[in-house]
Amino acid sequence: MIAFLLMAADLYSAKVREGRAYLSLLLTPLQWIVDVPSRIAGDVSDVVVDRSLLVKENAKLKSEALQLERKVQQNAALREENTRLRALVRGSKRVDEQVSLVELIGVNPDPFQHQVIINQGSENGVQLGQPILDAGGVMGQVTETSHYTSRVMLITDARHAIPVEINRNGFRSIALGKGQLEELELDHVPDTADVQKGDLIITSGLGGRFPRGYPVAVVSEVIRDPGQQFTKVVITPSALLDKSRHLLLVEMPEVVQEPVAITDEAAE
Repeated sequence: MIAFLLMAADLYSAKVREGRAYLSLLLTPLQWIVDVPSRIAGDVSDVVVDRSLLVKENAKLKSEALQLERKVQQNAALREENTRLRALVRGSKRVDEQVSLVELIGVNPDPFQHQVIINQGSENGVQLGQPILDAGGVMGQVTETSHYTSRVMLITDARHAIPVEINRNGFRSIALGKGQLEELELDHVPDTADVQKGDLIITSGLGGRFPRGYPVAVVSEVIRDPGQQFTKVVITPSALLDKSRHLLLVEMPEVVQEPVAITDEAAE
């Protein structure tokens, strides 16, 4: 009954409506206080949403930056590869024999065996003993073939020997591998031999495996000991044995089908 009376008074009495207005004025601060948590929650929600969007956008920008960096790196790699291929083409023009381009696809993990694997085999006409070159010079020769790949022994392998001569004066010797990628050694060089630091070492053509005139190494050190019968001559390979990827396979009409390893006794 009281509620009905108040509703009727509010409907027909101006005084009651005026009193309600004053009452509403008194209740306004309470309404503001009650609304504060809602506003704070809304602000926090906006902050969280904005931060989440920023985090996602940041992650997206980082991903795009990495993608662009990857493309830049790929472009740099392609430029370097093109440079190496151009050098390889220039090197092939200096070779009288027919050559074919092969690619290095594997390296023997054994530190005592300097061998690599190329992407052509007997199905491509690869034969045992075929020389392998890069843009700098002789890298090695084929020692084993399968249908689609071949194994190449590098000239620095401790079991490898290659007949060479000094380009300046024609002095002949044998370059022996020492199991180190950075150096070879000339075998049994007499103390009176005319060998100088910086001399270019080339293939002599003896032995019927490597054609004459291919760069092999450069003399890096000549050690003459009066107490020794022979001079120690250390040479540095001209080929980039641990860097070259694209190689030249020299096509020879007749290749000696013999194992590649040459012992010191055979070298003598």
